[in-house]
Amino acid sequence: MYAFSQAAEQKIEKILLKYPNKVSALLPLLTLTQREESYISPDAMEEIGRRLDVSPAYVQSVLTFYTMYSTQPVGKYVILFCINISCQLNGCDDLLDYTAKKLCIEPGETTPDKKFTLKREECLADCTRGPMMRVNDIYHGNLTCEKIDQILDSLA
Repeated sequence: MYAFSQAAEQKIEKILLKYPNKVSALLPLLTLTQREESYISPDAMEEIGRRLDVSPAYVQSVLTFYTMYSTQPVGKYVILFCINISCQLNGCDDLLDYTAKKLCIEPGETTPDKKFTLKREECLADCTRGPMMRVNDIYHGNLTCEKIDQILDSLA
């Protein structure tokens, strides 16, 4: 059985007060869980469903629609590389390969120390700054190998 932390419980109370229809709180509860645990486990899906009066299958169907949620543990820093056409035209494939080699992992993998997870993302919605990536909630644009080195070094 999944149990939220005391701090999360307080946030949940505030979240549920905002929504007259409880199921509308699903995305905020998924986000809270993801931030607290780094992923959303089947037990967490069940607990969220219980609180919102929906099935765990419904919770899973919503969370798997969005790429921002993970059903497997991820690293402390999740690096999402935009692979849409604007970023591709500006060299994102080479920069993604560079980052993968630097971290010694492939896209979709997590470093053995659980520090970094590297993923492809269809679009990060900032085409004017491509190529770009997002590290957790921070967007980094106009990427170069040197800029990637600086970003990764700042997180080490």
